[in-house]
Amino acid sequence: MTQPIYQVKADFFKTLAHPGRIRVLELLRDGERSVGELIPEVGLEASHLSQQLGILRRANILQSRKEGSTVRYSVTDPRIFDLLEVAKAILTSTLAESRQLLAELEGLEFAERPHPGRRRAAR
Repeated sequence: MTQPIYQVKADFFKTLAHPGRIRVLELLRDGERSVGELIPEVGLEASHLSQQLGILRRANILQSRKEGSTVRYSVTDPRIFDLLEVAKAILTSTLAESRQLLAELEGLEFAERPHPGRRRAAR
């Protein structure tokens, strides 16, 4: 029995739902890299990074190839970078709207009202 496409999509996004995996994909935009090259820029311990790379490989988002004793990783489909760019554009737009709302709120002047629970001083 096949899964509905919305379930397949949800599983795909769950695979991406880790900051270390997103960072790996961002770094692989410039071409394939080894674990040793990724470690300093991803900020994960080698064992944890290898675990994240394995998850991406099993989901067929990454591929690996051996070069001597080194394993090099690359993306299987460069459209993943388009997806990351769209996500960035959506987030940038949302943050810009939030920034504008915050600026508007900071510009509002509210009439001073007594704080609930505080009594006004007797005159």
